[in-house]
Amino acid sequence: MPCDYSEYPANWNEIRQRILERANHCCEFCGVANYTVKANGTKVVLTIAHLDHDKSNADVLDDRLRALCQACHLKYDLPRHIENRKYGRNWRRDQLKLNF
Repeated sequence: MPCDYSEYPANWNEIRQRILERANHCCEFCGVANYTVKANGTKVVLTIAHLDHDKSNADVLDDRLRALCQACHLKYDLPRHIENRKYGRNWRRDQLKLNF
């Protein structure tokens, strides 16, 4: 799903660059370098993870953010993705009950 940057602070590009520089352009969990090409041909692109999952918080503090590769970011967010999926599945089920 594409990122909706309208929910982020206006200076997000500056914040992102600062976090990448702090991490020496490497994943802060596994250490892989940004834009590394893996053996399977995929390219690593670092993302900035909100450790508290609150991207709308205007008081963006560097200690709440980490530069992560896609794999580490997905692993970190996995419990949240599972909960969101359960919520979505339950919501659809409940909507079907209402329609009958």
